Amino acid sequence: MTPPAVRPSPPGRFGPAELRLSLAAPRPAAGLTSEFRLVGGLRTHTRRSADPGGDGTPVVLVHGLAVSHRYLTPLALALSATHPVYVPDLPGFGLTERPGRAYDVPRHTAFLAEWLAAYRLGPVCLLGHSFGAEVAAALAARRPDLVRALVLAGPTSDPAARSRRAQIGRWLVDTLREAKWQVPILLRDVVDARPWRVFATLSHSVRNTIESDLVRVTVPTLVLTGARDPVVPAGWRADAARLVPDARTAAVPGAAHNVATTAPGPVADAIRGLLAPVLRR
Repeated sequence: MTPPAVRPSPPGRFGPAELRLSLAAPRPAAGLTSEFRLVGGLRTHTRRSADPGGDGTPVVLVHGLAVSHRYLTPLALALSATHPVYVPDLPGFGLTERPGRAYDVPRHTAFLAEWLAAYRLGPVCLLGHSFGAEVAAALAARRPDLVRALVLAGPTSDPAARSRRAQIGRWLVDTLREAKWQVPILLRDVVDARPWRVFATLSHSVRNTIESDLVRVTVPTLVLTGARDPVVPAGWRADAARLVPDARTAAVPGAAHNVATTAPGPVADAIRGLLAPVLRR
């Protein structure tokens, strides 16, 4: 399919104001509030927007490993004018209760299905970033009744670099291309999750073959990355999209791996573009 048009975004559009908003939870800020509900036996934190009304499909944002709702705050705000937005913290991350072990992709997928049931949501537009894309793809493959459209933003992990060493190496390259104001968020998130959980989740990630889920996805899908993303290079972005029967690709100029953080406007526009024909069906 023809890639959707994505407005160029200056690299590193993330500064002190965005940092303050990202670290605000559980306090309300910019129309976003926090809720805590018991899901899967865990006290689970969700950052959410108000419902803007209209026919906007709910959008659920699923964070990657080592991080939380915090770095997805810019995208939540960019989408909140037209869609109800929910950003749950997965088990052990952000402000959600920490279980005694790190969940693998199937456990996170089951948890996300329980979370959707707790909020009585579905079908939704599901966006997963990085490791969150693995979870989102698994849910779309196994529970298509819960997903109306799927966005895989910077999906891990490229089969050409499916090892902890290779992924860490690519991530280190990415740190040189990211906005430096993101560093306090990452440090806060790693402290919340604990370094052992981050490392264990990475081990689960590189053992997960996302390809086996991608071929089973039946909903309209967008595979989106930053054009300067070293974690998800253009070749893997294209390969991932080819595996999904109804998928398109997009790359945001100037952005690296954390495209949802540093280019929220173009990413939000791409999501709306994906949803427009879906809603007309």
